[in-house]
Amino acid sequence: MQGMTNRRRRMLVSSAFTLTVAMWCAGPAYADGTPGSSTATAPTGPHGGTGDQSVNASVGTSRIKITQVKGSGGGKGGTLAPIDSNWKPPACWYEPVYTPEQLKKASEAGNVDYVGIHESWSDSIFIDHYDKGEPEDNFDLNANSDSVADGYKNYNIGKGGYFWRSVAPDESDPDSWQCGRIMFWQPAGQVPKIPHAPTPKMLAEYAYNKVKVPETKIELKPQTKSTVNLPTWVWLDKGTFKDVAVRAELPNTGLWAETTAKPVSLHLDPGTDDADTFPASGTCTFNKDGSIGTPYKSGDASQNPPCGINYLHATDGNPYQLKASITWKISWKGTGGAGGDLPDGTFQTTQDMNVQEIQTINR
Repeated sequence: MQGMTNRRRRMLVSSAFTLTVAMWCAGPAYADGTPGSSTATAPTGPHGGTGDQSVNASVGTSRIKITQVKGSGGGKGGTLAPIDSNWKPPACWYEPVYTPEQLKKASEAGNVDYVGIHESWSDSIFIDHYDKGEPEDNFDLNANSDSVADGYKNYNIGKGGYFWRSVAPDESDPDSWQCGRIMFWQPAGQVPKIPHAPTPKMLAEYAYNKVKVPETKIELKPQTKSTVNLPTWVWLDKGTFKDVAVRAELPNTGLWAETTAKPVSLHLDPGTDDADTFPASGTCTFNKDGSIGTPYKSGDASQNPPCGINYLHATDGNPYQLKASITWKISWKGTGGAGGDLPDGTFQTTQDMNVQEIQTINR
């Protein structure tokens, strides 16, 4: 009966939380763009106020450290959009948050209430479980019944290790309910063998959204206005795009992963069906020296470019929207020699294309 009573009590609190979750959202970690620098996730949502960061983590704040290790990542640009629309980075996971001493300090100060992403306890229930040793139910809306978590005596003071808690970058994501364990203790140097425990691959997937690639700015000839039935040449000089790599590390676990984005092709969308692309697929691959296409030279007007567009109709005052997107191949490596590939990503920019029509062309 004790477990059932506690479950009913917590369910009420958790249900109230889900109604208010839309009023606040947690921001993801961000890379500041300077090679060798690292940043942590900005704290948002409910959190304690002890002023000690080690005991001031919210369920929307990850401890994962992000470092830009290759590529500028600065200037205009943004994050990658996965080509596979069904793929997304992890919605939730567990990570170490408190030492026993830190948890006791936060508890005595009344600065801990969330024991899971969607579960908040009153001070009395918290003390009953983590100080007085009373068992409590884990919380998982997807399970037929909640499992029981053994209680702790005096916050496990003297046993070392860390208390782990679930984290979700976006608590409104329905998949974040999959991490339903209440905060639990784990010996130092051990990663729990449970679903949604952190792994090198999970860190690589988390880092995917932290890869900032440069703006897709292409060179055009002519630069300001194209002419009907005269090809517009498109190219990128070598060195314009280089590999970008981001490293993610989870403190107190020994886990790390490095996610690398390598540019592989440029895709052109003329913004109208009344146009031909070169090549016909609209996809221009990188040359061996890292360039794309061939720069326009005097006398090339009558030639078809290796990468370019031929507009068949003039604009009528409303320019065509030329879309240029770089495809990046994503790979990763991590702790213990782990590694593999993640879905390719793209970053797209759009620019106006005015097209004129002239009656006579002298070549």
